[in-house]
Amino acid sequence: MAEHPHAELIRKGYEAFSRGDMDGLRQLFSGDVTHHVPGNNTLSGDYKGQDSVIDMYGRLFQETNSTFKAELRNLLVDGRGHVVSVHRMTAERGGKQLDENGAIVFRIVGDKVTDLDECVENIDRVDEFWS
Repeated sequence: MAEHPHAELIRKGYEAFSRGDMDGLRQLFSGDVTHHVPGNNTLSGDYKGQDSVIDMYGRLFQETNSTFKAELRNLLVDGRGHVVSVHRMTAERGGKQLDENGAIVFRIVGDKVTDLDECVENIDRVDEFWS
């Protein structure tokens, strides 16, 4: 059985992110895409528009000396424009280690991602890593 088109879209996004292919990611996002980053740290907040989201992804790589990785573990699809991804995040930064489970709730309209709501396993540990 073929993978649901929304799951395929998100899988392509993770693959592009893993390669550092920001132009590939742009093609998957609507122009007004928003990524919501939880917590109380230097990366927390709402990133609105392709440029803002892509710039934030660049900061993930820059601030971790390109060690940031998000390994996709599972995709859950509702068939109504929502996909939940489950991934493992790892990175090193300033002598600190990040090794956490995370998830993103994606909203898809047509064939574009319009909204990403990020969730983390332990918000205090993630805040400490990015602070």
